[in-house]
Amino acid sequence: MTMTTRPVLTTIAAASMLLITTAACGQPRFDPLPPLEGPVPPTGETPPAEGWKPVTVVSGLEHPWGIAWLPDGSALITERPGRIRLLKPDQTLHPEPINGVPEVLALRQGGLLDIILHPDFDENRFVYIAYAHGTARANHTRIARARYEDHALNDLEVLFTTQPAKPQGFHFGCRMVFLPDNSLLFTMGEGGLKDPSQDMGSHLGKILRIMDDGSPATDNPFQARVDAAQEIYSYGHRNPQGLAIRPETGQIYSTEHGPRGGDELNLIEPGNNYGWPVVTYGYEYHGPRVSDQTSKPGMVDPLINWTPSIAASGLAFYTGDKFPEWRGNLFAGGLILKQVRRVIFDGDEIMGEETLQFDQRIRDVRDGPDGYLYVLTDERNGQLIRIEPKAD
Repeated sequence: MTMTTRPVLTTIAAASMLLITTAACGQPRFDPLPPLEGPVPPTGETPPAEGWKPVTVVSGLEHPWGIAWLPDGSALITERPGRIRLLKPDQTLHPEPINGVPEVLALRQGGLLDIILHPDFDENRFVYIAYAHGTARANHTRIARARYEDHALNDLEVLFTTQPAKPQGFHFGCRMVFLPDNSLLFTMGEGGLKDPSQDMGSHLGKILRIMDDGSPATDNPFQARVDAAQEIYSYGHRNPQGLAIRPETGQIYSTEHGPRGGDELNLIEPGNNYGWPVVTYGYEYHGPRVSDQTSKPGMVDPLINWTPSIAASGLAFYTGDKFPEWRGNLFAGGLILKQVRRVIFDGDEIMGEETLQFDQRIRDVRDGPDGYLYVLTDERNGQLIRIEPKAD
């Protein structure tokens, strides 16, 4: 019996669904393709969110990927080519990048990726970074930690390196969150290779969990299986790049890229198989369906099937006081549609979505310490943008 999903309010084109691809010039191209039938109908266009405006905080960031707020109101921002920039408390950029950043493989989608602070940062000063490492023919995603002091990462140590190596520069993941027991949860893409997602001996296409010092988490769901990597928390993922914990419940949510269509929002639970590439609502980039199945017993259906693809990126629950009506809602970034989707919850049920439209690709979405929501734009001249209430 297929695992139960929560209902989603959708807007679907009746005749055909427009799926977004990318032409050689890098601009979106719309190809008419029929929506795939299944238990989770596709979410098409959604109503615009009202009462907000974008305010640019800083520009001049080169393909920023992640942001971590420090206790003094400053923030660390990663740039995919391999730099960390300091946003000072006065919301200006320090002119010099942070020292001590390891060498990264800045190839296609790879480079310096996510950044988060240890829950006890005030005491230990630990910063965690995810980055691509290796060569174009053999590369990995690494997790490392270091002490942030004196505008530098000090005593950096590599905690984890994905296995096996993969070729090319696609589908690295990698978002990170800390769980209440100080274990680290992080997403891994399947490298564009499909099959590793269902291979329990591979880290690729999985959500993984280790302890904060890099040691194994001894209660992971496949710990007793000799054929499984002990770090696996969930599997059957394509390229999950959004990860967030719901504050009220502790539930874990993730967004991941489909190919053409079939981007997903999933409720992540340990041991579950999320289906890729056996079940999917997506099409191959060269035309045909990836699979003839959109649902299968033993594989978890998504909560939302985003078709057309939003190209899922950062993910955050809003907890601030600037938009009281948004509290408890989930905000999902979208690269290709240049959007943030507001996913509206009523208890555990998803009641619908709204769209916050931008004019740049959205790479990350974060709940700021000042009560505002922030986004990073994935551009050569990337920006940090604060979402503020719009006056009537």
